[in-house]
Amino acid sequence: MERTLSHRIYLDHAATTPVIAAAREAMAQGVALWANPSSPHAEGRAARAALEGARRRIAAAYGWTGETLLTSGASESLHIALGRSVLPRRIITAVEHDAVIRAAGDAAVAPVDAAGVVDRARLATMLDGPPALVCVQWANSETGVRQPLGEIAALVHAAGGRLLVDAAQMPASGEVAAFADMVALSAHKRGGPPGVGALLVRDLALLSPSGGQERGYRPGTENLPGALGYAAALDVAEPDHQPLRDRLDDAILRSGGEIVAAAAVRHPAIGSYRLRGVKAAAQLILLDGAGFAISAGSACSSGSMKPSHVLAAMGWSETDGREVIRVSFGRDTDAAAVDGFVAAWRQMARTTRRAA
Repeated sequence: MERTLSHRIYLDHAATTPVIAAAREAMAQGVALWANPSSPHAEGRAARAALEGARRRIAAAYGWTGETLLTSGASESLHIALGRSVLPRRIITAVEHDAVIRAAGDAAVAPVDAAGVVDRARLATMLDGPPALVCVQWANSETGVRQPLGEIAALVHAAGGRLLVDAAQMPASGEVAAFADMVALSAHKRGGPPGVGALLVRDLALLSPSGGQERGYRPGTENLPGALGYAAALDVAEPDHQPLRDRLDDAILRSGGEIVAAAAVRHPAIGSYRLRGVKAAAQLILLDGAGFAISAGSACSSGSMKPSHVLAAMGWSETDGREVIRVSFGRDTDAAAVDGFVAAWRQMARTTRRAA
């Protein structure tokens, strides 16, 4: 019998993660400051002061000293950066999120190797010519593979280009500030509310303004409760999931499964696994029935169950790629949850093998 929601184990935090208590409390405070932050009266000024305080906290969490534009999330941040960059060219990698592919138009596409890591030699060749905005997802949302930002930034900057980093999946860190010219962020991946994010910009001269709020780069009334919730979520440190991911990797391997990009440097909270001969759609149904929420790749594409362009770029066939699921951890994931998932995965593997 299927478990009730209160007894289920959620392992799809890369899609979205629960809003933490500190963020909910901060949002309630923001609702109490109900005035429009752009209004000149005392109520509006109080709301503006709270908004700017949240903006500073978000920037500080990433060690950012440039501008911080508040947006509705990483997808909008990427759309602004790619759509309004003043640079004449765009380059994206073959493993970018669907939001980048939609926003990038006719951008050139840099290939990756079998581990999903950008081919730096090919990228260097592509950078010859007019300056380009290069977009790189720091940690891939499907495989967890992390890109070598330092090496990529050195190539991009040496060619006169600028680097846009999609850091939505990564915990807050000052590391990205050392390499990126723009950074796309989303609150709901970090324990904040959905519907708010940020675009960190080294120099606003990189973008064409559109008028309205956010220094003239985003129209619309500012989302004060969302901004306060996001800032509060970033104030709470996230756990190190590496031991749990290692535990899961080891169990899957010993049980006859395959790890996607096992040799690559990967996000400690994201793992992708293949059960040979069993389609991901069937795995999702069986595991959901056993009380485990997981996914097959990015939430923006898994609903359609279309073939993964990420795995295809890494050399996987469509058939093999359709047998891959993603498991991702959050703040409340513990060893018991991982061990429970492993037991369910092994039972699923035995059942499907007998059926085959």
